[in-house]
Amino acid sequence: MRSMEAKTHLGIDASLCGKPVELGDGTAQVKMTTTAAMAADDHGLVHGGFVFGLADYAAMLAVNHPLVVLAGAEVKFLAPCRVGDELHATARAEERDEKRASIAVEVSVGDTKIFSGTFKCAVPKRHVLEPR
Repeated sequence: MRSMEAKTHLGIDASLCGKPVELGDGTAQVKMTTTAAMAADDHGLVHGGFVFGLADYAAMLAVNHPLVVLAGAEVKFLAPCRVGDELHATARAEERDEKRASIAVEVSVGDTKIFSGTFKCAVPKRHVLEPR
């Protein structure tokens, strides 16, 4: 995988959504270590929203366009994770053109796959918050 520079989601807080470790043409790898602030209970179970956020960020980086946004997702949570786990997200474009992309993402803790999903991404002509 060729290392590239991130062109999207430049304001992301790495402590909440992970840190890119490798970017390529239609691919991305992002790592995140879960923290106590992500715990849903006193057992240290990490709330699934943080895992989803990591996977979503990896999908956006696989598209790597400044205006890319999430249009939809179909996901499966396969196993839990806990505070202190290092999560590794791998994203790969299955289909893409100038306006849209379908990105497959898997998240693992070590050798255990804990999440898989397909993220539908859109690339609008202007920022989604700009007036029409």
